[in-house]
Amino acid sequence: MKRQLAVLATLSGLLLASAPAVAAPVASGPSGPSGASGASATAVASGGPDAPAHTPGRPPLPALPDELNGGAWPTSHLQGVALDREKRYMYWSFTQMLVKTDLRGKVVGTVEGLTGHLGDLDLNPRDGRVYGSLEYKAEEAFYIAIFDGDRINRVGMNAERDGVMTTVYLPEVVEDFTADMDGDGHFDGDTPDTADHRYGCSGIDGVAFGPAFGKRAGQGKDTLKVAYGIYSNTERTDNDHQVILEYDVTSWRRYERPLSQTAPHHSGPSRVDGKFFAYTGNTRYGVQNLEYDPYTGDWFLAVYEGAKPGFPNYSFFVIDGSARPVTGEIVGQPERERGKLLKVADGFDFHGQYGFQALGDGTYYVADSVRVVGPDGVARQEGFAEKYRWTGRPAGAERTTPPFSPVVGG
Repeated sequence: MKRQLAVLATLSGLLLASAPAVAAPVASGPSGPSGASGASATAVASGGPDAPAHTPGRPPLPALPDELNGGAWPTSHLQGVALDREKRYMYWSFTQMLVKTDLRGKVVGTVEGLTGHLGDLDLNPRDGRVYGSLEYKAEEAFYIAIFDGDRINRVGMNAERDGVMTTVYLPEVVEDFTADMDGDGHFDGDTPDTADHRYGCSGIDGVAFGPAFGKRAGQGKDTLKVAYGIYSNTERTDNDHQVILEYDVTSWRRYERPLSQTAPHHSGPSRVDGKFFAYTGNTRYGVQNLEYDPYTGDWFLAVYEGAKPGFPNYSFFVIDGSARPVTGEIVGQPERERGKLLKVADGFDFHGQYGFQALGDGTYYVADSVRVVGPDGVARQEGFAEKYRWTGRPAGAERTTPPFSPVVGG
């Protein structure tokens, strides 16, 4: 827990800036990449009540470790994680690259060469592939990147050339991002200090698969939810909702194209299957990590806390997964507008902005990253994840008491 607090202090000033540099892998040894410090790359097995449930008729899956390490890389900070529980791999988004490790911290492969911003990740349980948000704001192009994890088998694979990644364009996001809200005939670009960008849209970050809002796991088809990034702008009133798009990805292979960063494609669904609004107050860059939790049946939203007076400015919100969306006014818009509203059940301070993975049994991997400098003098970002358990403590009245506690030392 002390390390978590230190990491939070180190990273408190980091935003979602995307660097164009191509990440060079760190040499890997028996315990993972060199230059890493802090959490051990060697996993500590967990048993007892934290052991995973299993499907009748199938052998139980091995227990998951209490700590995972994604290595240290010369990139921007960790942005998301996705666990393939059956195949025993973890995927780590370091904003300009994807890292695949086993559950002992050994690096299996990396996907590099991204000049955009790779964000939150989630595993599609239907096709076994990893989906992540991918932004190219200067090109006004926003994608879902889809990684074929089975093909990621070596360090240094190229996102464009090695056949491990396809992309699907999201025109709904582009339309809101580029909206000329003040009607001056000019789009003001990637800046928060403007009236442009519908709902304050700065792009996308949080992604997660789960049931339709208002339903439990197993009740119908899981769909992909994609959350907007939202600019921090305390001078406007139309950016106080988190915006979440819904997509049925069953037929998305017809849209998938290899990535070309010099000639971005526009192949994607012309419509969304749902668009939802959660009234939380303005945040810094919207939902960083989005996650459905089968254990509680709720949706978790990890954000960078906002700064608007009149709002509690929490860093973590819970959407009541059992509440059906209701049609109502999307308050604060320049012209009166109605939409599908989600029920915000709770808010508190927590640190899931850099990666949050629900394990389905009341435990979670909560990820962070910290800047480290290796023996070669190169600064890197080390990613790690630690297991937490759900405590069920009421958190609404006390921001400092989230309903999670660390499994180790908690």
